[in-house]
Parts: sequence; structure tokens; C-alpha cells
Amino acid sequence: MPSRTPNTSPDTSPSETASDRRDFFRIEDRIGLEIRKVPENAKQGYDPFNGDHLDALRADLKRLDQDVRIQLANLAERDRLLTSLIKSLNGKLDTLARIMAFEQNPLQPEDWQDVTLSEGGLAFHSATNAWSGGDILAVRMTLPPELFQPQAIARVLHTIPDESGGARVHTEFTEIQDSDRQQIARHVMRWQIRQRQNV
Repeated sequence: MPSRTPNTSPDTSPSETASDRRDFFRIEDRIGLEIRKVPENAKQGYDPFNGDHLDALRADLKRLDQDVRIQLANLAERDRLLTSLIKSLNGKLDTLARIMAFEQNPLQPEDWQDVTLSEGGLAFHSATNAWSGGDILAVRMTLPPELFQPQAIARVLHTIPDESGGARVHTEFTEIQDSDRQQIARHVMRWQIRQRQNV
């Protein structure tokens, strides 16, 4: 079962005190994990995963999604059954889009690994002891079975070397979009539900 432990909130700034931080549930899970070290001279808007060519499409998709949500709110007052059906179809399209995107850029077997994940950060194993405290990393996670791909900028808190020459790397998210944090929160919640059902 996940433990409730204090992690630094993704929105925490250096001026915030420990009392301003939230507690997050941590889970042990197997996810897809892509990591890039952020250069010290990286400019604002730096995209380590080369998604610039899709920005216009993502913005258009976000606009359409907002339009659908507004219309559904209006429709819900008149026809709940139709609203429910449209929500299901919209969710089906979202899932299909994620599957198509994942199939176009599948992760390699070594990209899947066991991690400790929360809304505040993650810990993962590195085959080489390449990271050190204070390093800034860009991380993209693939969370099965929904295949959500939240991204974040994370700071390495510390590393624990192991006998294989690698290390366990502990990080906190320092920059993360609210929508990405919500995807992680939903994934954690669904993981907990599945664990309870398997008991």
C-alpha cells in the first residue's frame, strides 16, 4: 500500500517553508520513463522531447476539448443520457489518440522500469551513477494502462549508489503543468483502487 509521505509540491518555490508543502501518496509502479538532462543554458520554453512541431495541433486539440466541455455542461441540463454518451465517446477518442501516439513512438524495453511515483516527484534506478544532487532533469512518464504521458522538470535530491554500479535517484518536480500533475494524481488514485480490488 502507498504511504503518505511529505514531498515537495510541484508548485513549491524556494521561498516556501516546509509548512507550505503538501503531502502526496507514493506508489510503487512500473512505468515508461524518458529522462533528459536540462542544459544549464536552456532557455524558457526548452523542449527536450522535440515536440515543437506538434504544438499547434496540441493547442487546437485543447481548444476543441474546452468547447466540448462547455457544450456538455449546457447539454447536461437538458439530456443527461445523451451527455453521458458523448462523454464516453469523447473519452474513447482520447484513449485512441494516446494509443496512436504511443504506437508511432514506442518505448524500448529498457525504458520501462519500476519507480516510486507521487505528484511531488519520483525515484528511479539509473544503470550508471550519472546523476548527482542538484542536477536538473526533464522527465516524460508513460503511465499504463491509460498511456498518459505527463512531463515535468525535476531536481535530483540525492542518489544512492548500488552494487551494480548504478544508483537509485530521488527527485522532486520543480516545474509541472497542472494538467500533467492531475494525470499523475488520477493514475495514483486508480492504482490504489486496483490494489484494493486485488486484496
